[in-house]
Amino acid sequence: MEFSITTRRLPGGVVEIVPHGEIDLETAPEIRGAVDAAFAADEPALIRVDLSDVTFVDSVGISALVGGYHTAAIRGTRLVVAEPSEFVYKQLFISGVVGLFGSPRPRKPIGDSPEPVG
Repeated sequence: MEFSITTRRLPGGVVEIVPHGEIDLETAPEIRGAVDAAFAADEPALIRVDLSDVTFVDSVGISALVGGYHTAAIRGTRLVVAEPSEFVYKQLFISGVVGLFGSPRPRKPIGDSPEPVG
């Protein structure tokens, strides 16, 4: 999967950034660029980074997310992460930054439903 980012402005001053693919050494600068671009038109109240379509993140990718968090904080905007896969969630947890991003819960894999009891 080739990396891409979709960004949209939502009601209430929310900017949603949706990366698609892997966030790593090669693509991490694009995350920082998307956060910087969120401030181009006006100051958003919230930046929501939807990681539901991210298949992999490494330490450089996590660093880019943390850098984006600090960029937003300096400008008085909150940055949160939403919908991480189990793998991405574990990477954020092991790195000690889950709480920084609003403590997102990992999304359930498609078809992951509880087993019937009895």
